[in-house]
Amino acid sequence: MYYFASMQKSPSHKTKQFLALAIKLFIVIGCGYFIYTKLSQNNQLSLSDFYSEIIKSDLLLLKSIILLVFFSLFNWFFEITKWKTLVSSCKKIDFKIAAVQSLASLTVSLITPNRIGEYGAKAIYFEKPMRKQILVLNLIGNLFQLLTTIIFGSIGITFFLLNFDIDIPIKSTVLVISFSFLFVLFAWFIYKKGYSFKGHSLKSLLNYISKIPNSLTLKTGLYSVIRYLFFSHQFYFLLVLFHVDITYSEALFSIFSLYFLASLIPMLSLFDVVLKGSIAIWVFSFFNCTETSILSVVFIMWVFNFVLPSIAGSYFVLTFNIDNLISSKK
Repeated sequence: MYYFASMQKSPSHKTKQFLALAIKLFIVIGCGYFIYTKLSQNNQLSLSDFYSEIIKSDLLLLKSIILLVFFSLFNWFFEITKWKTLVSSCKKIDFKIAAVQSLASLTVSLITPNRIGEYGAKAIYFEKPMRKQILVLNLIGNLFQLLTTIIFGSIGITFFLLNFDIDIPIKSTVLVISFSFLFVLFAWFIYKKGYSFKGHSLKSLLNYISKIPNSLTLKTGLYSVIRYLFFSHQFYFLLVLFHVDITYSEALFSIFSLYFLASLIPMLSLFDVVLKGSIAIWVFSFFNCTETSILSVVFIMWVFNFVLPSIAGSYFVLTFNIDNLISSKK
């Protein structure tokens, strides 16, 4: 009787398939809707202004498009390679599988705050015993990319502070420093006391990270830096195409500062273009760059590095099969 009762309570295989399909469609349709909304209803940059900027630029030249695609492909090549390298610490996967996981997780993450959906999307490709490890590995990959952004961003911010008279609000600065100090103090307290959540503690997390081979850590850091340099120079290349009057060094310091400031504000990835557009206008205003040109560059960067890869990721989301999970067995 207990067996039949449990059978009645658990959903059938067809029900599970239907629910899985509904979730997939929700993710893809939701992602597509938000992308369409940002493309058609951009309050920062009207379609007429964007069209005028494109006509005046060298963007539509075949060699320009090829180079832009080249930059985006290598940007994602190193992101996928970084993920493949991280996963290799617990399970060997090939580049194709790493690409499927990376692009599908991008699609899911676009409709979640601060790309948090990426963690669950990558973990679901693996069987339950491996998912905690995958979550930690994904965290490590993102922390390395953030650390790269902070290092280069600090260089860019230092350049601005030394060369421009920037009015820094004292109250806001003190508030940020105080909050950062309290956060570090709280983390240290949690670490020392060994508090845990569902059996997991900060100490166990740090112990796991410390066991990762130095060679793997070095590769992850290297791929993060190379990827950062690729999309930064893609941004610079677009500035050249739009005939923005700025030197190479000024442009790079501005780009470093832009990505650093944008990384400090958590928000939906689909609104990332709005955030970066606002910050870019302020950063490049020090060099008297026109707003429409800068917004056009930010918008095209978003299309090439988020919209197009997310379209490819939508296919992998729809074709995901829970019966083909990756196990921890060698």
